[in-house]
Amino acid sequence: MNLLKSLVSMSVVTSGCRILGFVRDFLIAYTFGASFETDVFFSIFKIPNLLRRIFADGAFSQAFIPVLSEYKTHHKKTVIKEFISNVFGVLILALALLIIIGMLFPSAIVLITSPGFSSEICKLTLGIKLFKIIFPYIFFVSISSFISSILYTYNSFLIPSFSPILLNFSVIFFTILSTFVKNSYFSPQILSLGWGVIIGGILQIVYQLPMLSIKKMLVLPKLNFYNTGLQKVLKKIAPAILGVSAGQISIVINSIIASLFNSGSISWLYYADRLMEFPIGVLGVSVSTLIFPKLIKYHTLKANKDYSRLLDWGLRIAVALAFPSTALLAILSKPFIIALFEYGHFIDFDTVMTQKILLCYTLGITALMSIKVLSTAFYSIKDVITPMKISFITLFITQIMNIIFVFFLKQSGLALSISISAWINALLLFVALYKTKKFHLQPGWFLFLTRIFCSTIIMSLFLWFMLYFIPSWSIGNIVVRISRIFLVCFISSSIYLIALWCFGMNLKQFHYIVYD
Repeated sequence: MNLLKSLVSMSVVTSGCRILGFVRDFLIAYTFGASFETDVFFSIFKIPNLLRRIFADGAFSQAFIPVLSEYKTHHKKTVIKEFISNVFGVLILALALLIIIGMLFPSAIVLITSPGFSSEICKLTLGIKLFKIIFPYIFFVSISSFISSILYTYNSFLIPSFSPILLNFSVIFFTILSTFVKNSYFSPQILSLGWGVIIGGILQIVYQLPMLSIKKMLVLPKLNFYNTGLQKVLKKIAPAILGVSAGQISIVINSIIASLFNSGSISWLYYADRLMEFPIGVLGVSVSTLIFPKLIKYHTLKANKDYSRLLDWGLRIAVALAFPSTALLAILSKPFIIALFEYGHFIDFDTVMTQKILLCYTLGITALMSIKVLSTAFYSIKDVITPMKISFITLFITQIMNIIFVFFLKQSGLALSISISAWINALLLFVALYKTKKFHLQPGWFLFLTRIFCSTIIMSLFLWFMLYFIPSWSIGNIVVRISRIFLVCFISSSIYLIALWCFGMNLKQFHYIVYD
């Protein structure tokens, strides 16, 4: 199995999902602009997403996948299915209790996460309506993530990578539908986005079930708390939740602070975050997802040299992709926003405010992508305590910086504090991992970084040169704008690869073969 080929395939599928996500965001921006309605929607949508990252994609996966990988290596299929069945049962029980609590206290949860809505009754009322529609999404997306974790462990990466596309399709469909259908379910119109989220969550589960059946891992939920594998997962899930929660708490605090600013602030942060998350979500997550099962396998087999070599490969890939991504997003920050969002109710002022935030976010892209790889290394050796401690240290530092930066930079200060804390987090993770003596940098890092840096500089200079010959980015319709910026990105990326080749690097040097 060539990991580079798998990474490319996975990244292409994930890119398709992200691009469709931008189509979704374009429709939202065009239809609603950066208004109080979008502020409310993005604030409410963050609640199930936050819980998903804590209980499903984050802590749960970190506790579940290592144990499942161990079972896959040492146990028969019947034992594995029994383990999966019991984990499934506990997950459903926990999610059901969570949804019941949420639906009993909607107004309290909305006010806690967005206290700024208390001063405007229209925001609070809309927030409660959207919360009641969207909150059950946590159930569907968590079950979908559970299925994805099983498929990842059994080397099926493309199917789960494709599933988020269905959420985007659903939101796009309901956004368009709401312009033609006027009824109580779509009144106000922003409620259509909530229905799109719910249906999208259901589709993600239905889509992945056939592949789970093909892998012969489709089971019914059971409840047996004495199952040995389940007990291992439960012991690790509490510290894992604490570790993941630190980052999510920071997001909640940022949302709370943003809700206190004028209308549009939450939307500006959301659109800037979406652009910043593109390279991290496509490249950083793909790398960490791909190497995670292999790192667990090497750790289980005590193959420390292979473990260290694979982790070094993951870090090099992350850095090689992060440097040019940072340059492209920074230099093309305004063109990206204009091409993707500046239509309809999204005006030039919204573009300027979003760009300021995005520029602060770009400073942390390399660190955030490195964190994806480094944290995966700890979870693969079943160490959830160290990332948890580091997460809370950086959470504390982030909030101190928020107090300082928000005073001078307002919304942009929130983004700047996240970027700086990401570098602190990455450095602490690297030092802690190095102390475990399981990981050592392979030779040639100085030359590697020099080549990457110089190639990025050459690409950036060429990009600046190209920009002189491009007319106003606001000229033309959406197809013209996106085609123009896609062409610029393609040429710039080609220049980067050519520069790497001139400095003695080629794709073959990034090949990594693993054997199952």
